[in-house]
Formats: sequence, structure tokens, C-alpha cells
Amino acid sequence: MIIKLFILLGSILGGLSVALGAFGAHSLEALLIKNNRLQTYQTAVEYQFYHALALILVGILAQYFSQKWLYYAGYCLFFGVVIFSGSLYILSLTNIKWLGAITPIGGLLFLIGWGILIGLASEVLK
Repeated sequence: MIIKLFILLGSILGGLSVALGAFGAHSLEALLIKNNRLQTYQTAVEYQFYHALALILVGILAQYFSQKWLYYAGYCLFFGVVIFSGSLYILSLTNIKWLGAITPIGGLLFLIGWGILIGLASEVLK
């Protein structure tokens, strides 16, 4: 069940990143430039897209390797997107600067997720 959930969430996040990227480039560009946040918004889109693909990969790997650590990696990647990209989207659109303080929590979750995947890969490759 969780395996399918990671693939579904990754697919949704990937599609949303394309939609949000296009929306930002075409409909929000003036606001983002006014707030001096165009690059911040683009960073949110890019990180969301990359980690959506990673989440799909975790779902696929979980079909072949039944390790609880894959679930932890998946949760870290998903919540990393929510916190990292989510805070950057809100910061970009509202210019509420304190949101930048929670962005690193999402980044830390990304690092933990990738660290878990590195650890699992080193075990599989032994």
C-alpha cells in the first residue's frame, strides 16, 4: 500500500511541479519579479520535481527490496518537498520572510532521505 502511495505522491508532485513552473513563468512572473523572488520560486519548482522523481524511485525500489528504511526515505523526501518547496512557494508569493527559517528543515529531510538511500545502496552493492 505504501509503495503505491509513494509512486502516486511522486507522480502528483511531478505533475504539480510542471504546472506550478508554467504558472509561475506565465501568470506570476510580474509578482515574483516585483517581490524579487523569481529565483526562489524556480528553486522550489526544481527541488519539487527532482524529489518527485526520487519518490517514484523509492516506490519502485520498495517493490524489489522490502526494507523499512525505504519507507523512511520516502517519507523524508515527501515531507521535504512539502516543507522546503512549500515554504519557498509561500515566501515567493507573500514575501513573508520568516518562512525562510523553516525551509532548511525541508532541506534536512531531503538530506536524510538521500542518506538513507545511499546507505541502502551500499548494502545492496556489497
